[in-house]
Amino acid sequence: MAIATRNNLRNVAIVAHVDHGKTTLVDAMLQQTNSFAEHSHTEERAMDSNELEREKGITILAKNTAISYKGIHAKDGPITINVIDTPGHADFGGEVERGLSMVDGVVLLVDASEGPLPQTRFVLRKALEAHLPVILLVNKTDRPDARIDEVVEESQDLLLGLASDMADDVPDLDLDLVLNVPVVYASGRNGSASLNRPENGQLPDNEDLEPLFAAILEHIPAPVYDDQHPLQAWVTNLDSSPFLGRLALLRIFQGTIKKGQTVAWIKHDGTIANVRVTELMITKALDRYPTESAGPGDIVAVAGFADITIGETLADPEDPRPLPTITVDDPAISMTIGTNTSPLIGKVKGHKLTARMVKDRLDKELVGNVSLRVIDIGRPDAWEVQGRGELALAILVEQMRREGFELTVGKPQVVVKRVDGKIHEPYEHLTIDSPEEYLGAITQLLAARKGRMENMANHGTGWVRMEFIVPSRGLIGFRTEFLTDTRGTGIANAIFHGYEAWAGTITTRTNGSIVADRSGVVTPFAIIALQERMSFFVNPTEEVYEGMVIGENSRADDMDVNITKEKKLTNMRQSTSDTFESMTPSKQLTLEQCLEFAREDECVEVTPAVVRIRKVELAASARQRNVSRLKKQDAN
Repeated sequence: MAIATRNNLRNVAIVAHVDHGKTTLVDAMLQQTNSFAEHSHTEERAMDSNELEREKGITILAKNTAISYKGIHAKDGPITINVIDTPGHADFGGEVERGLSMVDGVVLLVDASEGPLPQTRFVLRKALEAHLPVILLVNKTDRPDARIDEVVEESQDLLLGLASDMADDVPDLDLDLVLNVPVVYASGRNGSASLNRPENGQLPDNEDLEPLFAAILEHIPAPVYDDQHPLQAWVTNLDSSPFLGRLALLRIFQGTIKKGQTVAWIKHDGTIANVRVTELMITKALDRYPTESAGPGDIVAVAGFADITIGETLADPEDPRPLPTITVDDPAISMTIGTNTSPLIGKVKGHKLTARMVKDRLDKELVGNVSLRVIDIGRPDAWEVQGRGELALAILVEQMRREGFELTVGKPQVVVKRVDGKIHEPYEHLTIDSPEEYLGAITQLLAARKGRMENMANHGTGWVRMEFIVPSRGLIGFRTEFLTDTRGTGIANAIFHGYEAWAGTITTRTNGSIVADRSGVVTPFAIIALQERMSFFVNPTEEVYEGMVIGENSRADDMDVNITKEKKLTNMRQSTSDTFESMTPSKQLTLEQCLEFAREDECVEVTPAVVRIRKVELAASARQRNVSRLKKQDAN
C-alpha cells in the first residue's frame, strides 16, 4: 500500500444560493483559461445548456466542465480543474448532493449585498458533513448596495453556527478548516478577483481571476489514492448520446479505467455483472473527447452500460469493492400526475396520451433524478410523484408538456409523517427581503399561513430582512400573493427546515372560482356582462367545457356561469352598439401559477398547447352532492 497524490488535478464544486452568480463566474473561468477554440461562439451562461434553464435564468441540473489552467501558479505544468456547477434553488437539492459527491472541496459564492440565504446554509451544511474544505467568495462587490464586511461576518457566523449544530452528528469535524476559511473578493461578470477587500460598490483591485485560481490550487486538496488498490469508480450522473446510448459519468476514486476494458458493474441490489467499456470520454471545456485511459480523481463518461443508474459502482472484476450509495434528503411535496381526462383530450394530433407512455416517462425521470419518487396509488392512470418542492415538480411537468404529453396534475400536497402517533408535516425556513413599508402586510400574510417570525434585521438601507418558520402547506400559492402585496419588490427564499407537529387548518385562497356550466366557445358578450364581478383566465373564441375553471370570483364561493352566452339578434336597429373596448384583458396563468391557484377539489389540465384549471368532478350536480355530503359530515 502506497499513498499517492495527483498534483495536476483538482475537483471543485461552485455552490451558492440562486442568482448569486455561479454560472457567470464559470463563464469567466473558461474564458480566461482559453478553454474555447479561437473562433468558437459561446453564449452567456454557457453551462446552462437546458432550454428551461435559459428561460428561467436558473441552474436546474448539476453539470461539470474541465478547465486546463496554465497560469503563473501552475509551476509544474498545466493543472486540470474539474468544476461542478450546481443549482442554487432549494428544490434541486438532490443535484447539489450529487455534485458534492464528485469533488474534494467547494467554492461558496455569497452575494456582496444579499449575504447568506437559506440555500447557502443548505449547501454549506452538506459540504461540512462531507468534510470538504471551503473557499468563501464574496461576489458582485461592485453592486451599489454592497455591504462586504457585514456579509463576510454573516458568512463566518453561519459557518460557526453550523459547526456547533453539527458537533454531535459529525464528531470528527475539523474546526480549524471552519475557522480559517480563505476569503476571495470577486466580480464574476467582470472576471476579476482579489484577496484584498475592495470598498463597497467597487471592483476588486485586480483585473483577472488569478487570485481565485491560486486559492483553489492551495486550499482544495489534490486527489489522493492508493496505487495498489483495485478499480473503484462511482456513477454520479447520467447523460445520453444519439450514437452511444446511455452515458454514465464517473468519478474515479481508485485504479485506472481503459477503453475496451472489462469491469465489474455492481448494481444497487448487490448483483455483479461483467461489462466491457465500449467508449471512454473525458471533458474539456463544454465538450467530451475520446481518451484511452483515465486515473484516480478523473471525472469521465463511459458507454456500454444500458441500464446503469446513479450511485452504482464500476470495479475490478477480480476484486469488486462497492462504494456507498448516494443518499439524499426525503421529499417534502407531492402531486398526482396522470393522463388527461378532460373532454378536450387529443385535440392536438399525434401527442402522447396513454397511461403507459406517462408511466414510462416518469420511470425514465427516476433514473437521473435521485431526489424524486413515484408511488403507486392503486389507479391505472395516475401516480403520486414526490419531490423537494413545487418548482422541481413543476419543471418535470413542463418538460413533459414540451415533449408532447397531455396530463392531469393534482394540487401540490405535503408529505406527512407519523411520529409517536401524531401527524407531523414539513416546515420551511423562509427568508424575506422587502422594503420596510411592506413589513405589516407580509407579517399579516404569513400569520394567516401559520408562520412564526424567528428573526428580523434592518440594515439601514430601507430594506428589512425577516426569517420565518412556516409549514410547507402555507407556502403553496404564497409567491403570487406575496408579490402582489409587495408590488413586485419583495424577494422570498425558502429551505427545508424539518418536520414538526401538524399546524391545523390553513386558508391559502380567499376567493372562489368561476366555473363554466356548459361546453362551447367563449363569447365577448358574456365576458362584458360578467367582468365587473370577476376576473377571467380565458379569451373570446376559446373552447371551454363544463367544470372548467375560467376565472376568479370576487367572493369566497364558487360560481357556475354561462360564458358561451350569445347576444340575441333582432331586426331592430339599436342606438348603442356593443363596445368591446371596455372588455378587460384576461389574466394568462403560467403552469406554476395554475398549480398555486388550484384548490383541493381542482386540478390542472396540461397539454402542449394550453394549460387549464378544471374541477376534479366536472358535472355541477355531482359537485353539489359532494358539498351537501361534506356539510352533513361537519354537522355530525
